[in-house]
Amino acid sequence: MNNFNRFLESTLLKPTMTDRELDVLVRDAIEEQFVGVCVPSFWVKKVKRDLKEENVQVVTVIGFPFGFEDTATKVAETREAIRNGADELDLVWSQTAFHSGMNWPKIEIVQIAKICHEEERILKVIIETAYLSTEQIREACMICQEAGADFVKTSTGYAPTGAKVQDIVLMREVLPSAVGIKASGGIKTLDFAQELIRAGADRIGTSSAKALMDAWRKTQS
Repeated sequence: MNNFNRFLESTLLKPTMTDRELDVLVRDAIEEQFVGVCVPSFWVKKVKRDLKEENVQVVTVIGFPFGFEDTATKVAETREAIRNGADELDLVWSQTAFHSGMNWPKIEIVQIAKICHEEERILKVIIETAYLSTEQIREACMICQEAGADFVKTSTGYAPTGAKVQDIVLMREVLPSAVGIKASGGIKTLDFAQELIRAGADRIGTSSAKALMDAWRKTQS
């Protein structure tokens, strides 16, 4: 796991975040060459400008954190985020529609995936595994795959629990290798992050990315 930094998306999505915290996030991402930084859409334009030509993806969230917005609103949010410089978009799918047994989550993902792919952007879909049974996780993964998602992501960080190793194992069993898995929510230790990667996670979304890198370096000395 010599490229551990390239698994990490450094995340800052708290309501009280400041521009000074954002500057630290970007500085650390450049220094560590994280695969991406995940920020609210409000800050996308600044982060894109600050990263300049660095090989660090600008990631933002759509319909965050509950996915309650209607599709037209999410579409508008997606287009605006792309205009402002977002490279990857993490969409909170319509949880309420899924739990109501509706086909709407798939219809919505198809629409947003089309926009992203026309602009050569990456779409990740957050299914919020904390609220899903094993069978529902399977079904959710199949919906995301069939609708054109590039990644399926576990969590927003706002549910009672976040990423779990057993959920990543299950998701990897269901999803083809062409669809990535982003583990997020409650990933604070190196051991846990590495366990998730071994289970099949392609990305680790965490607010502790810098600390994880520091811990990883200690294991290499």
